[in-house]
Amino acid sequence: MCRKRNIEGSVETFAVFPQDEGAEVSTVRPTDLAREHGISTQAVRNYEQAGCLPPAGRTPSGHRVYTEVHAAALRAFLALVPAYGHATAVQIMNAVHDGRLDDALALVDAGHVQLVRDRETLDAVRGAVHHLTEGPGRPGARSIGALARRLRTTPATLRKWEEAGILDPGRDPATGYRLYRPHDVRDAELAHLLRRGGYPLAHIATVVGQVRTASGTGGGTGGGAGSLARALDDWRRRLTAQGLATLRAAARLGDYLSRVGAQHPPFDQSEDRVAHLAERGEQQDGQ
Repeated sequence: MCRKRNIEGSVETFAVFPQDEGAEVSTVRPTDLAREHGISTQAVRNYEQAGCLPPAGRTPSGHRVYTEVHAAALRAFLALVPAYGHATAVQIMNAVHDGRLDDALALVDAGHVQLVRDRETLDAVRGAVHHLTEGPGRPGARSIGALARRLRTTPATLRKWEEAGILDPGRDPATGYRLYRPHDVRDAELAHLLRRGGYPLAHIATVVGQVRTASGTGGGTGGGAGSLARALDDWRRRLTAQGLATLRAAARLGDYLSRVGAQHPPFDQSEDRVAHLAERGEQQDGQ
């Protein structure tokens, strides 16, 4: 156990984790942790409280004791967020800190599976683009019956898709009847193709929503071949960015696990224990 604390600028070193007997662990100021990522010190504390970082120890004066292990945990968490989303990133780090490595890896694997599924869906949509954009000319708006006949389905099915959030038709101001504008027809055709491919309604609603948002037709009157192509290109770019983010996240998480050891909780759960070690270091300085 290292009892001597060396202070060089913003870094102090003393042994914090009992499983690393004899090793020195560099401590880092909260401001330096925050500055590295362009976040506030309060955000660092919030992440600690959420279990994304190991709990910080306390010095006798009440200051938090953050180490290079905490810095690695923060890097891992912030890399996981763009790869898997904030909620899943929190769950992954919580599982790691609880010593549930298999659960953490299962969450990572599930994220990869979802990314593969999204790529397959995008490929399916791309392959069907000519069916969505090169058919007979579309009128300004279609009734529910006319659209049902075009898709060879039933009005009840279109209403079910609307309830699922897939379609959002307008209304005739005079009669109140549903009116499907060109981009509504596109969304219905896309939903029809995905449904035939076995995709569940909830997944289709997400896909159609992404296309609608990316093409700027969440209430407008567009929806032609150009807007759909742009939407699919944007979707592809986002999937590529997410895929690259998973690589960066894997590197950061792997580095963190290599620091703390993957087969046990990576920190002493007792904050008093860490504070006690810090106090011993201060006492040794005075001798």
